[in-house]
Formats: sequence, C-alpha cells, structure tokens
Amino acid sequence: MACQENSAIAKSSHFGHFHTNLVAILTVALAVAALGPRGWGQQDTAPRVASDPHVDRRIASEIREVSAERIQQTIDKLVSFSNRSTISAQDEGSIKAGKGIGAAREWIKAEFERYSKDCGGCLEVKTDTFTEQAADRIPKPTVITNVYAVLRGSDPKQADRIVLVTGHYDSRNSDNANVTDPAPGANDDGSGTAVSLECARVLSKGKFPATIIFLTVAGEEQGLNGSKHFAQMAKQQGWKIEAVLNNDIVGGNLGPGQDASVVRVFSEGLPAAATEAEIRRIRMLGGESDSSSRELARYIADVGRSYDAGVKPLLIFRLDRFLRGGDHYSFNQQGFAAVRFTEFREDFNHQHQNLRTENGIEYGDLPKFVNFDYVAQVARLNAATLASLASAPAPPASVKMVTKNLDNDTILTWDPSSGAAAYEVVWRSTNAPDWQYVQTVSSGARATLPVSKDNVIFGVRAVDAAGHRSLPVVPEPER
Repeated sequence: MACQENSAIAKSSHFGHFHTNLVAILTVALAVAALGPRGWGQQDTAPRVASDPHVDRRIASEIREVSAERIQQTIDKLVSFSNRSTISAQDEGSIKAGKGIGAAREWIKAEFERYSKDCGGCLEVKTDTFTEQAADRIPKPTVITNVYAVLRGSDPKQADRIVLVTGHYDSRNSDNANVTDPAPGANDDGSGTAVSLECARVLSKGKFPATIIFLTVAGEEQGLNGSKHFAQMAKQQGWKIEAVLNNDIVGGNLGPGQDASVVRVFSEGLPAAATEAEIRRIRMLGGESDSSSRELARYIADVGRSYDAGVKPLLIFRLDRFLRGGDHYSFNQQGFAAVRFTEFREDFNHQHQNLRTENGIEYGDLPKFVNFDYVAQVARLNAATLASLASAPAPPASVKMVTKNLDNDTILTWDPSSGAAAYEVVWRSTNAPDWQYVQTVSSGARATLPVSKDNVIFGVRAVDAAGHRSLPVVPEPER
C-alpha cells in the first residue's frame, strides 16, 4: 500500500523522508491557508468532516435488510417466557415449558445457531457461564449465562480487532425477588436484545476485515453481573475490543413526549479505568471530553450523518442517566470504549412494573407500548456503525504531538495502521462538541499543520482505499 511504500522510502533515504514530510506540510498548509487570516476559526470556508459524501453501498444495502417485523417477533418471543429474571427458573422442566430465564437463554442460542446455518456456519455461537454468589439482589448462588455469536474477521492481520453490540435479555417487575408474576421486559430490554440479534442476522451475510461480536447478557437488573464477567474475561484474555454498543431501552415507547427521530447515545468523559496520573494528565491537557468512549460517540454521529437509518444519534456527554446504570459501564471499567443507546424519553410506568391498572394508568413493560419501526431504525444505526468500524483499518497507534519546541505549528506523528491507504487529521475548537475540520495525509505517518496546538483538539484516523475510517486517536504530547 502507498503508506507502507512511503514508510520504506523514509527509512532508506533522507531525501525520501524530507519529501514525504514536505508533501504533508504543503498539503495541510495550503488547505489551512485557504481558511483566511483567522485560520481554523473561519467555519464557512473550512473543509468540514460532516460534508463527506462517501457511503459504502454494501453497508447501505445491508442495513436495509433490518426488519421491524422480525424485531417484533423477537420481542414477542422474549415476552412469552413470562418472567426472565436472572434468578428465575432455568431447570430442564421450565426450559421445556418455555418459561423463565433458562428458556430465554436456550431460545437466543438457537436463534444465533439458525443465523449461522443460514450463512454456512459463519458464526461461532458461544456461552459464557459462571456462578454469581449471593448478594443484595441475588438471594443464593445463581448460574448466569451470557450468549453470544462471533463473526470472525476475514483479514488475518485485522481479525484480532473486535467491535461488539450487546443488550441484556433478563427482565424484572416491581419486586426484584418476584420470579413468578409476569416481567415481560418488552422495552427493558427485549428491545436491546432484539437489536443485537437483528444485527447478527443481517451482518452475518457479509464479510468484514475485523471481528464482530453479537452479545446478549443476563444479570443486568441484579447489578450488571453478566456484562461485568464478560468484560473482565475479555480483559484477562487480552481481547482487542475497540468499540462496545450497548442497547438498553431502545423501544421508542409509544407515549407522550417521545421523539422518535432521535436516539440518545451516552458516553463517559473521564475514563473509569484511568489512573490518578492519567486523570491529572487529562485535566492538564483539557482532554475531559476526549475519552475513547467519547470518540466512539462522535463516530456514531458521523455514521448517522452518512447513512439514513431513520433515527439520528443525540450525543449525551455523560456516562448514563441520573440514578441509573447500564452494561456499557462494565466495559468502561475494563478500559474499553463503550456507549449506551437509549430512547429519547422513557416512560417509567412501563419499566420495572407489575402488570396492573391503577387510577386509569396502565402499568407494565408490554409489547403494545413498543414502536417496532423505531427499534429497527436503532438497529440500522448500530449495524451501520459495526460494519463501518469492522471494515475500517486499525486506528493509528502511538499518535504523538511534538511539543519540544515553542512554536505555533503542530507536528503529529503516528505508527502506520494495517489496511490503511491514507490518514486524516481532524481537529476542532476546544469548546466544540464534534470534529469541525479534516485534512487528508495521503502518504507517510507524519503531518505538520500551521495551526496552534494550544487552541484546538487534534485527532488522527486511518482510512483504507475504499474510504472506511477508523476511530480517531487523540495525540499525546511528546517532548
């Protein structure tokens, strides 16, 4: 590839090194000079990130295969198990009778296996089973099982890279200990489970350089137990998870005040896994809004602009809703980039409630309150994000910003990425929520920009020959 050839030239010849850097400097300088005397502040003339018209037609075609009807069938089936509490029945008799968490688990596994059969065995269907000891919401040692399917990457050099989508298949009613009365969990979180399953059904028909995992977890309502175990396993085994998309309450509740045109995407600021030294460095550099999860959220927004999923991501720059939590946090705690998708306006009468009618108000998380078209749109956005990330090169490694000189230019360097044909430097004002400007570096792994490092936030991302972009990486200062 061109970038590899240029790297070879740079190593073998001082002239090659000078020429590669000169091209990058001149290209960037000409682009920034065109902004006028105020440089990056001239927003009306700058090359904009959002204006990129490139869309992968294959991805656009695949996400159109997402079916609201199939999603409804999935949610209805999950509701049919009556009570999917993590501490509900999972004995053989209950499984055969189609009741309880065990029956739900076996059905999800069978669905993944059916999808795999349809694609010639392309999915590896697995379970992650462990025993959770007694705790506040778990009265006795309880077996918890996460069910997932792996679509292995087609490129041996990139197959160890992983992107993941998840939802929790357990449910509850008003009393966490009540495992006999119905706990339909149509929205919370039959909707998120349906997203993961539908993404598996649709994307398993294609091939991607990187690996995609379609996950469903249990134990969420008891304290994120399933996702915690899975994330710890991934960390201990050294999995290279680049992105986690957690879908929890994405049913688009059919109630007053709902905005079916958007889905909220929550992302952490200061990383949960950061050490005290890392937090001090983040604060010193003004990087509180540039965690890997925050960059993932911005990537989702970019995908939303490129692909018409029918619903647009609304970025919420906080970990989660007040007094609530979700499975993405389990992955954040292990240092992985993870975000949460949730409908715009939740109706708490239809969450964690016994089925009943009081004072003319109907309570309970039933399918009739779910907007299946909305869930399908959220699934399309998830599928487009997964496909885009899994098609892209690896993010650049060792991205550095040279700070040994006192000057008003910015020098960025990075290590070449597998599968990259070029790179893009993106930047934004320090008070801007999203990337505002982009400059292509068509050769080499270095760029010099006549833009003051003190005034903006920079990122570098890899781009393949077809235009697929990696997640951006914010540079670390290097003296």
